[in-house]
Amino acid sequence: MLKNIPPIISPELLKTLCEMGHSDRIVLADGNFPAESVGKDSKVIRCDGHGIPELLDAILTLFPLDTYVQRPVLLMEVVEGDETQTPIWEEYKNIIAKYDQRGEKTVGELERFEFYRQAREAYAIVATGEKAAYGNIMLQKGVVNP
Repeated sequence: MLKNIPPIISPELLKTLCEMGHSDRIVLADGNFPAESVGKDSKVIRCDGHGIPELLDAILTLFPLDTYVQRPVLLMEVVEGDETQTPIWEEYKNIIAKYDQRGEKTVGELERFEFYRQAREAYAIVATGEKAAYGNIMLQKGVVNP
């Protein structure tokens, strides 16, 4: 047992976060994301039964966002013509603001297939049970400053 590690962070996820270096990316994938096929060349960590907001909050207690890029957080853009609402994005922005003074300015969007392309290059993909449409979020790791 360790102190101050959020209990939602599994040993495998903790090890992965620790292994990641500056500018490496991790995807928190919703339940509809093809994590296994997109992540066939990276680590896929199963966190079924957990939602992304809870995981995001826990991860950001340990994980600095990259300060050398304008948008270290990327969301999958809603496909043109899709009327789906994305209230979960506001939840993400509120969580991010707790850990990064830039707040929602850290957040950008990628077209769906570009998100998939970049996710294929991610260090890891965390497959969650998140039910929100367009709930996928990609985080780029920064450096820990003393």
